[in-house]
Amino acid sequence: MSKEAVRSPDAPAPIGPYSQAVRVGSWVFISGQIPVDPATGEIVPGGITAQTRQVLQNLQAVLTALGASLDSVVKTTIYMTNLNEFAEMNTVYETYFHPPYPARATVQVADLPRHVLIEIEAIAYIE
Repeated sequence: MSKEAVRSPDAPAPIGPYSQAVRVGSWVFISGQIPVDPATGEIVPGGITAQTRQVLQNLQAVLTALGASLDSVVKTTIYMTNLNEFAEMNTVYETYFHPPYPARATVQVADLPRHVLIEIEAIAYIE
């Protein structure tokens, strides 16, 4: 098995010993992205809507580094600190993905890095 780390300068740099993503053949496993603006290193203000938008832009940036897009995503896992904001998150999410939508799990967690409201990880298949 050959695995390759993926790095995009347009997505936040990892804050620990992990890669933004790892590619193994046609499969890409994208680490959880939080709503950090890669230009400033700051959490985006504006609540769940703005944070969801930034997270999805960060995921897109990692895929763009591979010449791919969010259309390559087959599975996402969404971590939220408040599932009462599910509808707002979903409204943004559905503007970034197209049918057939990726498989997905959404879970509520007690806290996330830097106390953000949302984190999303993804698995993509790129031919």
